[in-house]
Amino acid sequence: MKTKKEIARYDIRLSGSGGQGLVLAGVILAEALGIYEGKSVSQTQSYGPEARGGASRSDVVVSDDEIYYPKSVEVDLLLCLTQESCDQYFPNLKEDGILVVDSDKVRQVPSDKAYSLPFIRMAKEKVGTPVVANVISLAAIVEISGICSRESLEKAVLGRAPYGTEDKNRLACQVGFEMGRKAKENA
Repeated sequence: MKTKKEIARYDIRLSGSGGQGLVLAGVILAEALGIYEGKSVSQTQSYGPEARGGASRSDVVVSDDEIYYPKSVEVDLLLCLTQESCDQYFPNLKEDGILVVDSDKVRQVPSDKAYSLPFIRMAKEKVGTPVVANVISLAAIVEISGICSRESLEKAVLGRAPYGTEDKNRLACQVGFEMGRKAKENA
């Protein structure tokens, strides 16, 4: 696995259903990597019928060098919050890539090397709202991949958090970091 110190190019795809906050999650991750880590970053997302509930995605490309092609064809890390998105985007995961899925929503995991974590359930149980599942999943993939520091992600999350939701978003980060830490230990 590539670490944050040896990034020539690292492609990340955040996928799920429209309305799960994955476009915002991609923007937050891109800001964490670009603004707070000083990397070259590109962020793109799907639009169209996906915004109304179908499989949607947000791609983040990060590099120490210039990014000449901003779109992802093969991804190093794939996050799937729904079965539909897993089915659709898993073929784009590199052979040695990292797959992270919501264990309650993705029942047919196409790899025995996947990290299966209950993001939406933990958002409800630990933070009190499913709305922060995107932040929890971001924190978990940062912890699992080491793509950026905890501090950079938390700064980016809090920079985008609506006024009055800072404490819930800070807690969501901590829940996700802990989930990712435990997942790595048990892998």
